[in-house]
Amino acid sequence: MKVRAGLAALSLIATVLVTAAAPAQAAYVPKTPPLATPWTSQVSTTNPLPEYPRPQLTRPDWQSLNGQWQFAGAANLNTPPAGQNLAETVLVPYPVESALSGIMRHENNMWYRRTFTVPSGWSGRRVQLNFGAVTYRASVWVNGVSIGSHSGGYDAFSFDITGALNGGTNEIIVGVYSPVDATGIPLGKQRLNPGGIFYTAASGIWQTVWLEPTNAARVTRLDTTPDLAAGQLDLVAQVSGSAQGVTAEVLSGGAVVGSASGAPGAHLRINVPNAHLWTPDDPFLYDLRVTLTGTGGGDQAGGYFGMRSIGKAMVGGVLRPVLNGKFVFQLGTLDQGYWPDGIYTAPTDAALRFDLEQQKALGFNMVRKHIKVEPARWFYHADRLGLLVWQDMPAMKTGFTPSAADKTNFEAELHRIIDQLKSITSIVLWVPFNEGWGEYEPARIADLVKGWDPSRLVTNNSGSNCCGFDGGNGDTIDDHIYVGPGQPQLPTASRIAVLGEYGGLGLRVSGHEWSPGNGFGYEMLPDSSSLTQRYVAITSQLRDLISTRGLSASVYTEPTDVENEVNGFYTYDRAVQKMDFAQVAAVNNSVKAAAQGTYLPVNQLVSLKVTTSCCTDRSLSVASNLGVTSVVNSAAADALKKDSTFWVRPGLADANCVSFESRGAPGQFLRHSGYRLRRDANDNSTGFKADATYCIRAGLAGGGSSFESYNFPGRYLRHIASEVYISNNSGANAWDNPTSFAADATWAGIPPWWRSGADLTLGAAQSFQVVTPGYTDRYLRHYNALGYTEVVNSASSATLKADATFYVRRGLADPSCYSFESRNFPGQYLRHSQFRIHRDPSDGSTLFNADATFCAQPGRYGSGNVTFESVNINGYRLRHYASEAWIAAPGGANAADNPANYDADTSWKVVAPWAP
Repeated sequence: MKVRAGLAALSLIATVLVTAAAPAQAAYVPKTPPLATPWTSQVSTTNPLPEYPRPQLTRPDWQSLNGQWQFAGAANLNTPPAGQNLAETVLVPYPVESALSGIMRHENNMWYRRTFTVPSGWSGRRVQLNFGAVTYRASVWVNGVSIGSHSGGYDAFSFDITGALNGGTNEIIVGVYSPVDATGIPLGKQRLNPGGIFYTAASGIWQTVWLEPTNAARVTRLDTTPDLAAGQLDLVAQVSGSAQGVTAEVLSGGAVVGSASGAPGAHLRINVPNAHLWTPDDPFLYDLRVTLTGTGGGDQAGGYFGMRSIGKAMVGGVLRPVLNGKFVFQLGTLDQGYWPDGIYTAPTDAALRFDLEQQKALGFNMVRKHIKVEPARWFYHADRLGLLVWQDMPAMKTGFTPSAADKTNFEAELHRIIDQLKSITSIVLWVPFNEGWGEYEPARIADLVKGWDPSRLVTNNSGSNCCGFDGGNGDTIDDHIYVGPGQPQLPTASRIAVLGEYGGLGLRVSGHEWSPGNGFGYEMLPDSSSLTQRYVAITSQLRDLISTRGLSASVYTEPTDVENEVNGFYTYDRAVQKMDFAQVAAVNNSVKAAAQGTYLPVNQLVSLKVTTSCCTDRSLSVASNLGVTSVVNSAAADALKKDSTFWVRPGLADANCVSFESRGAPGQFLRHSGYRLRRDANDNSTGFKADATYCIRAGLAGGGSSFESYNFPGRYLRHIASEVYISNNSGANAWDNPTSFAADATWAGIPPWWRSGADLTLGAAQSFQVVTPGYTDRYLRHYNALGYTEVVNSASSATLKADATFYVRRGLADPSCYSFESRNFPGQYLRHSQFRIHRDPSDGSTLFNADATFCAQPGRYGSGNVTFESVNINGYRLRHYASEAWIAAPGGANAADNPANYDADTSWKVVAPWAP
């Protein structure tokens, strides 16, 4: 069983396992899970999960102990059943509550027993017994000798069992105590009585059990920390035994590129010349080979690492997380790692890899591993695929005040988990607490975690806005908003702004439900098309939040359904794609592109803000038909706001680029002439179209966009002395001055200063006519304080005519939008509440003002009509449906969100008032 260590050997290692002796027990009898996955039938009943279990510390010789073990529930664990056959058979390493285990019930106390033989080729070496994870407390006996015990359901542990072995068949007994939520242990979402957002328990052995031979002195862990600035890897080889020296080599493609030697436990600095950096788009990994030398030495172990850095930096005036010094918007999912057949344990390694592969294919570049710690191979797949990981600590139970002993236990397990995982390349952030569950002293715990691992970011409490828990320390301010994304909190001088959970859009799929008819989401949708449209609508809002709220990361709930939660992209059995994945990937990619400055939404309004540190109160504007930068804020004049707002159009000369049409002067575009930026009417000439076309590039200074001239490559829109030119940084003109060129040529796309794309006459009395074919005799009116549409004509009553007439007022929440005051109930306005249109008296509150404000846009149906968008619920528009008035989004959860006739039903003809 000799194969070379290292990443390249992992697939080969899996094929050279020594077959362990089968227990003297009846054959394993699988149970039927509530849902089967595509991998359920592929599970080996004699050698499940045969892959090498620890990719970050590899050795060529090993023996899996996965497979059939004898099993029995127990009243207590006082006396191990040495030499006794147990009544049942369990398939290790599947938790006993799972169908794959063959037990499919919970036990507080349980015995596992099997026999094994040690390969003769291991003679003279020490034998280590390794456990990936056992929930919760494990005690181990070999040949009747107590070997040791371990408490903690999420970290790996090992015992040297050499002294207890005999020369033939050996017996191993594992006693497990798993109280789940009956005590104050870290347990994540496991519950003895699952329901809602809490799930079936996962007790007993749930990760691979295996043997390996080692020398007396052996490597126990490789702690790797890349140092990009120095072009080095910092390596600490943790060692057991009396080795005198360590030699470490970094390899790329099998060739040694750097090496260093030193003492066990010391920091070795290994040069990595011209380092190939690890990113989500290019997840390059180096191999690592470490050899112990001197007395007791000779051990050799393989591993791997990625060269990357993680930190925070001001980018475009906003505190952002940076990967390798660059802002990368972290677009992730709330990955809970549950399976209907294996509960905590994926049925096969292919299944484990599948979830990550699908998330990557959907355009996500991050996964929040939610209050669970996965097996080592999961992290290996994340590293290989290029997925950033936020790693949660499994929470103590909700509504629980931990005792001093609980706190000590929690912190000890948290520390072990961080030590075990801190060399994982993909992990970029630790989350010790979630939504206040079992939380205590969050500021101290955040500082503690930062002290254990200063190379990563820390969230002291994910969901800081939800439960009154926020210690103020850590690197993030983390909101949970369902359905959202809402208005997350702003970043501070020391903490980045992230949306730790949002979404939760639900869809039941008959035949693929854990509990048929009982599945729930935060918003239920009727079909796949509606679900997709709704996902696209809410996720599109992230693009604006990157600039308007300084948002740097988001986490959507969730990749797959989980038990009663039906808010996944996949059903729980991974059998049905619940959305149009092409549309999901497109909007996800647009969010990442917006953060990189390479995306602007076409045919939507935008304003362009200066990012140069001197002038961030200025925006691109027009004065006397020349491009300038002007101070623009909420108090600015209407004309200035309109002159600082532009329609993003497909490029007049190249549709892959963009042109900017003036909001204040329709039909006129920003173009350059003699290098100066101008606003001129489009004469449709080839020259004009080229002068008015700009290709979007990532911001030259980061944190925004740069706009390269279509017909003068290398020249960019640049402000200098309040004027705007196309410029480079080495030309002969005064505006080509290289001083602050990159910053001056970088612009932040922000929501428009003038949010309405269509104009109404302020103060005028108006009526709003339905334009849907067959219903054009109907008008918007109020009746008993609710909005409806009704037939109105010259013969209608005076009351009906008045009810169908409204005064156009400045928007109560935004003066660039509109509010509609009742003609016959002065001081009362049309507003939405629970999506229904009401007529209510203004109470002056911020919420009322927002609910009563609508931005006018060109009609989605018919020429000259108007569509009214809600100012505070993005993507929702004033719509008539079944004679009632609502705000609606195509494919949303309400009946009024029916996509049939949506464009026509949300378009209105503004006409002379029925009542003067």
